[in-house]
Amino acid sequence: MYGIILSVAKPRIRLQIGEEYNMSLLENWQKVAYNQNQSQADLQRFWQNYFLLEKGIYEQLLDDPDTEVKGTVKELAEKYKIDVMPMVGFLDGINESLVTPNPIETMEEDTVVSLKFDKEKLFKNMIDAKADWLYGLPQWEQIFDEDKRKALTKEAKNMHTIIRSEKKVGRNDPCPCGSGKKYKHCCMNKK
Repeated sequence: MYGIILSVAKPRIRLQIGEEYNMSLLENWQKVAYNQNQSQADLQRFWQNYFLLEKGIYEQLLDDPDTEVKGTVKELAEKYKIDVMPMVGFLDGINESLVTPNPIETMEEDTVVSLKFDKEKLFKNMIDAKADWLYGLPQWEQIFDEDKRKALTKEAKNMHTIIRSEKKVGRNDPCPCGSGKKYKHCCMNKK
């Protein structure tokens, strides 16, 4: 287990004299996971370790994808035999794929959360995140047939494709301003 993620104590930040701010679990996770003061090698080890934990949880969830897993953040961490902080990271990562998103911004260790996920949305989000160690899990073969996985992969890759609603004006086309000149001699360089 990577030493830095074992701490679940809530850091306090002093805002002004006499004022303190308790960091949420999510803020604490983000502070650790995206720590700019760590060396590149330490961050790489951190994420490699986290991705192994994440993969283990997904393997278990995908073995029985229709059963809703529910409990407090702390109970789920215990269920998957991980510390609370990586569980918070997992909850942050899966939240967009859940049927009902969890209150990750405000959750505490005793907040009840659900891992009931939308299978298609989860698969597409894994592809969008380029998480081949997750969308390549063999459990997906039991959930979707090959054609469905290919179709979802295509959908996921097209999620960020922008299609122009208007035809692009060519440099030799008449200028859209109505001057009668070619676009290249009129408004092309004014943009």
